[in-house]
Amino acid sequence: MQYYGILIGALSFLLIGIFHPIVIKAEYYFGKKFWPVFLVMGIFLCMLSLFIGNQILSAIMGIAAFSSFWSIHEIFKQEERVKKGWFPKNPKRK
Repeated sequence: MQYYGILIGALSFLLIGIFHPIVIKAEYYFGKKFWPVFLVMGIFLCMLSLFIGNQILSAIMGIAAFSSFWSIHEIFKQEERVKKGWFPKNPKRK
């Protein structure tokens, strides 16, 4: 019996759950100008996943990479959510 699928699925769920508050905090403290950090992190994790010999770790790095790429989209959406009043605006940031 193989448990890799369930393990990778659970870790995917965990990673997506971790990236959600990261996007919220990044937008709060830095605004949408933080998106290049997500891009660089995604590229780095993609490259890392290519060179990891362990299939599970490689898959997790790939999932983290594409979660990072998706966070680029989400940080711009988060800015819209803040403008709508759904999330608090950082009063210290202009």
